[in-house]
Amino acid sequence: MLVKKRIIEALATGLYLGKIPFMPGTWGTLLGLPLAWAFAQASPVVYMLLTIAFLFFSIFIAELYERNFKTHDPGEVVIDEVIGYLIAFTWLPLTWQSFLAAFVVFRFFDILKPPPIRTIDAKVTGGLGVVLDDVAAGLASNVVLQIVLLKTNWLGGVHAL
Repeated sequence: MLVKKRIIEALATGLYLGKIPFMPGTWGTLLGLPLAWAFAQASPVVYMLLTIAFLFFSIFIAELYERNFKTHDPGEVVIDEVIGYLIAFTWLPLTWQSFLAAFVVFRFFDILKPPPIRTIDAKVTGGLGVVLDDVAAGLASNVVLQIVLLKTNWLGGVHAL
């Protein structure tokens, strides 16, 4: 049982990055960068399928963490930041500008938690509650970044005229 609990802890805390005592969500989001890069080596459809699979995996791990450690959404759990970043990075070009912009915009929405993200965070419980507000922050980030991509060349990709 102890081994199972430690594996759940390692996964939920982003390989213990969430245990860093300052800005654990930021450290957890950083773990999303290499994962997004790895997922993006395939087609956009495969990226999305892998992200969806990781979403369900994240909910499952967050739920197990809450049950095993008898706590709700502690700061050390950062698997939710990883999935939020993966969603924020969806359909963006593989440029340093996109990686950075997705990081900054996602952290903005995740920290600020504007409505309805704040409502989701407050009302949804369990592993789903841990993850769903970050999914919403990732979606909000992606909408902003898709507009930036469409209207500018700031992300290093082709833009519409």
